[in-house]
Amino acid sequence: MGVKGLKKFFSFFLLIAFFLASCNSTSKPNTALLLVSTTSTQDSGLLDVLLPAFTAQTGYKVQLVAVGSGQALKIGQQGNADVILLHSPDAEKEFVAKGFGIDRRLVMHNDFVIVGPASDPARIRGENPVEAFRKIFASGATFVSRGDDSGTHVKELALWQDANLDPATADWYLETGQGQGATLSIAFEKGGYALTDRGTFLAYKSNVDLEILVEGDPF
Repeated sequence: MGVKGLKKFFSFFLLIAFFLASCNSTSKPNTALLLVSTTSTQDSGLLDVLLPAFTAQTGYKVQLVAVGSGQALKIGQQGNADVILLHSPDAEKEFVAKGFGIDRRLVMHNDFVIVGPASDPARIRGENPVEAFRKIFASGATFVSRGDDSGTHVKELALWQDANLDPATADWYLETGQGQGATLSIAFEKGGYALTDRGTFLAYKSNVDLEILVEGDPF
């Protein structure tokens, strides 16, 4: 997919080095798994459904740690995860190529959307994402970024780069350093725009008075 599109994929990694190190023929089988996932996946509510069903079917209890994609990969590099579920394809491929993980699998997909207030002060509704970012920049309308090295943040930075713009020092550009759900709440409070995955937005839609203004892939 080109950077100008908004689609992303959630990919699955099985990291066996740490898990196998905790098991041997003279010890009790380890029936606990440490899953490191993204805040977007957690905020969507999907894991609340999947993990209990997985435990019931396999007997494995899953401990969940939800962080941004960048932090998830660092945890994996340190050998402190059994499974990583995230959505930063280039970083994932590099992670496996360097020998930190194996068995990268695509298990589901989601897509990015740009949300904002219904009044749409920057007039981005229906635009392609790069043009939408240009209009936000030109208008000085509030934009709320995760600023947390997550897959969503990486995608946002790529869109700014495609637009040949750098909003980092603008007073209307806010970085939360938090997950997707919290970022959406702040965007609502500030009357601003945000890049989000659709799943988390739908899960939070009843709590934030924001609308999907830019969507679809490719443009």
